[in-house]
Amino acid sequence: MKSGMRETMPNKDRSNSEDMIIVKNLVKFYPVYGGIFRQVVDQVQAVDDVSFTIKEGETLGLVGESGCGKTTVGHTMLKLREPTSGSVIFDNKDIFQLNDKDLKETRRKMQIVFQDPYASLDPRLPIGESISEGLMIHGIGSNIERVDIVLESLKNVGMEDYHAHRYPHEFSGGQRQRIGIARALALNPKFIVLDEPVSALDVSIQAQVLNILKDLQKDFGLTYLFVAHNLAVVEHISDRVAVMYLGKIVELAPRENLFLKPLHPYTQALMSAIPLPDPTKKRKRIILEGDVPSPLNPPFGCRFHPRCPYVENICGRDEPELREIEPGHTVACHFAEKFA
Repeated sequence: MKSGMRETMPNKDRSNSEDMIIVKNLVKFYPVYGGIFRQVVDQVQAVDDVSFTIKEGETLGLVGESGCGKTTVGHTMLKLREPTSGSVIFDNKDIFQLNDKDLKETRRKMQIVFQDPYASLDPRLPIGESISEGLMIHGIGSNIERVDIVLESLKNVGMEDYHAHRYPHEFSGGQRQRIGIARALALNPKFIVLDEPVSALDVSIQAQVLNILKDLQKDFGLTYLFVAHNLAVVEHISDRVAVMYLGKIVELAPRENLFLKPLHPYTQALMSAIPLPDPTKKRKRIILEGDVPSPLNPPFGCRFHPRCPYVENICGRDEPELREIEPGHTVACHFAEKFA
């Protein structure tokens, strides 16, 4: 087998799998500068004390409204953005404590597919060269072997050899996103962050890309963090789902549990917005009042309490802990037992 080429992995029982990724107390604040001397006057609390795990071979869906911090979580996990504090354990190593050499080696195993497939590709390079860039940076294979790896990666996402000589503007949005997946796949990773990979695509193309991702995971034993705001898409591909609101995880559960019985009021509101495929049936909508508070000045106590239909005095005073209400189902709500 040539250098960098992958082997098909057998299917695994994910319930018995070990944790591949352990995120502990992840924090990412962005400084706000002001005044004549451009001093730090405030901080945008994009991600505040987020913790979760991802098992080997699993897909964890991370959902929430735009601006809740879900993309920042994915980027910070790979150290594409410098964390404020916390840790990310991958292969028993803390990513944030690695030196440049070890971090470069680890990044072969941790890849990302960006939301905008056109912006993430160099318009001046044929896509075959874009895919092979990572191979050259990591010194994988000879020139001939790199060509074989590029063509194999394209084949794995349903594209042909001759596509390697074309430029990004010659492809549709769905094809460009397949190229982004092929580029991540070429380095033979274990873990891939999928940053809203289908949000810019038509519904029919979304289904094709999602099926490709599921097939690749099955064939190669990949582990995904799937960032999205479309709950119907998340339900299709995820094994577990984490719901974020204003920089914090408010609910985390297996997919079936979350969609059958959401326990956080915010998750319930999100679920009520999912359209039903039967036009004769109607879902009772939960309309949230007010706007999402600014991450510059998040509310005291529960961050959702200004918009929560079940708010009590304790909600504005004490911040709820993320606690296990049912096996594997954790919720950050003072009254989660009432919904259970």
